[in-house]
Amino acid sequence: MKKEVEYKSGTDTLNVISDAENFNHWMYQTIKPHCSGSILEVGSGIGNISQFFLTDNFEISLSDLSTDYFKILENKFSGYKNLKGLFTLDFAEKELELKYPHLIGQFDTVFALNVLEHVPDHEQSIKNCYLLLKPGGKLVILVPAFQTLFNKFDVALEHQRRYTPKTLKKVMLIPGFKLVHCQYFNAMGILGWFVSGKLMSKNAIPGGQMRLYDQLVPVWKIVDWFLKPVLGLSVICVAQKK
Repeated sequence: MKKEVEYKSGTDTLNVISDAENFNHWMYQTIKPHCSGSILEVGSGIGNISQFFLTDNFEISLSDLSTDYFKILENKFSGYKNLKGLFTLDFAEKELELKYPHLIGQFDTVFALNVLEHVPDHEQSIKNCYLLLKPGGKLVILVPAFQTLFNKFDVALEHQRRYTPKTLKKVMLIPGFKLVHCQYFNAMGILGWFVSGKLMSKNAIPGGQMRLYDQLVPVWKIVDWFLKPVLGLSVICVAQKK
């Protein structure tokens, strides 16, 4: 029963975030400068970020481990000519070259937003992204920041861990990758995450709280301009294949 409650809470949080149009667009704008050419999104979910890439006419392929999400993505985006593929892809597959040979070395950009923290073997996931990229291609990773913020939200979302720039760099800097960018993202989100998830011990982000936060995104962007070198609810790092 406890597991069912956690799953429902995690789903509720994902649904609340999916409705936060301004916040999702802000995340898209933040990673967009690092994305070009043939793009693969790992862990597309229901397409919260995918939609912006498609409407801006990027050539993008979408993937997710869940077949349920695959069906949603197909229904939402199959009419886009710049959608180049839809894949059920295991981010941490140990035999990637054998199971997905048609994807090896095919992409100029691979990005995974709020995915790596779910994967027990995150080192294998980074190695797989290296294999998926062309020479000179970029890997863009966004993950939750600061293990001290780990709370019931993380448990409900089945997070394995949270990161800092130092710990994320350590995972990403495998042989053949060089780090080209790293920053924090969404500094003001720390307050809501800490108060609701840590102090109040809630299992899901309150919808009203997220709607208010979403309306104030223009203000949070200004705050982030000053704080992103030192503080944020998330960490973004970009590595380039040599």
